Amino acid sequence: MNAHTAIRTPDAAPVPGDKPDVHAMVQHETVLSPRFYTTDFAALDAIDVSSVREEWDAMIAEMVSDPNKLHFKRDVRFDGIIEQLEPALKAEFIDFLVSSLTSEFSGCILYAEMARRTKNPDMKQLFKLLARDESRHAGFINEALKDAGIGIDLGFLTKAKKYHYFKPKFIFYSVYLSEKIGYARYIAIYRQLAAHPELRFHPIFQWFESWCNDEFRHGEAFALLLRADPKLLTGFNKLWVRFFLLAVYATMYVRDHARPVFHAALGLNPTDYDYRVFSICSQISRQVFPVELDTDDPRFRRSMDRLLAASRRIDAGKQRGGLGGALLRASGLVGAGLSFARMYLLRPRRNELPAKIRLQPAW
Repeated sequence: MNAHTAIRTPDAAPVPGDKPDVHAMVQHETVLSPRFYTTDFAALDAIDVSSVREEWDAMIAEMVSDPNKLHFKRDVRFDGIIEQLEPALKAEFIDFLVSSLTSEFSGCILYAEMARRTKNPDMKQLFKLLARDESRHAGFINEALKDAGIGIDLGFLTKAKKYHYFKPKFIFYSVYLSEKIGYARYIAIYRQLAAHPELRFHPIFQWFESWCNDEFRHGEAFALLLRADPKLLTGFNKLWVRFFLLAVYATMYVRDHARPVFHAALGLNPTDYDYRVFSICSQISRQVFPVELDTDDPRFRRSMDRLLAASRRIDAGKQRGGLGGALLRASGLVGAGLSFARMYLLRPRRNELPAKIRLQPAW
C-alpha cells in the first residue's frame, strides 16, 4: 500500500451505510487520487548500478529468494467482517482498502511495463521482481474486498484509468518515498495493534509486519538507484527532493484526517500518528537524501494544519456549488498553495550520506 499513487480526496469518500461503487472510486481523478504512470523506458537502458554493485547484488538475491512467498495465504476467513462494521467505519475502511489496492496495482502495471520494455538486464530483473510483489499485494487486498462483495475487476481498472507521464528520476524520488512511508505507516499500525489486540477489527492487519517489510525492501532498490547516480541528489535536484518529501507528507496528512473514524478505531490520533510516521521516514531517508524536512518545527506544523483547513474549504466549496462554493474553493486553493510554499521555504536539515546504503527494517 504505497504512494507512487497518492490518495483520494475527502469529497470522493463513500457515504456511510451505502454499498460503495468501487469502480467509480478507483476512477475518480483529483490531484491526490490514485494514478497510473508511464515513463521514458529508453532512459532505463542507460542506468548503471556498477558503483553500488555489491549491495545491489545482495538486495536482488534477497528479492529472488522471495521471503514472503508463503506469507499472503489466509489462515482465517474474512467473510462478513466488513459488513459487520458500523457504517462510518465501514465506509472509511473500504476507502482505505480501495485506495491501497489501486496504489499497489498501479505499481504492478508500471513495473511490469518497465521490465518488458527495457533492455537493461539489471532493470529488467528488478522490475519483474517488484511487479511480482505488487501484484501479490493487490490480489490479497482484492480478496478481502471480494469477501465483502465489492471486489474490483483489475482488468477493468487497467483500461479505465488515465496514464500520466513521469521522468524516471521523478518516479525514483516518489516511489522511494512511497515505499518507505508505506513501511512506516504499516509498522506503526502493526505495533499499535500488537500492544492493543482488542482494537484489531479486521484480520488483514495481522499481515502488516511482513507486508511492510516488502515495502521496505522495495524502497531499498530505489535507494540504490538514486545513490548509483549522484547527480540525482545534488544541485537543483535537491529542490526536487524537498518537493517530493513535502508532497508525500502533505498528501498523507490530508488523507489521514479525512478518515477520523478509521483511525479512532485503531486507537490512533491522526496528527500524532502522522508525525510519528514522518519521523520514521526521515530517519530512514537519511540513507539517500542529503536534506530532510524539520517536521518538529512549530512553523511547519502550523502550516500543515492550515493546509488541512484549506483542503476542507475546497471540499466544502465543491459540496456547496454555485458562486459561493466557487469562492470557497478559490479561497481553499490559495490557502493550500500558500501553506505548501511556507513549508517548502523553511530551511531543511542537512544530511551527510552514509557510505553503506542499505538498511534493515528495525523500527
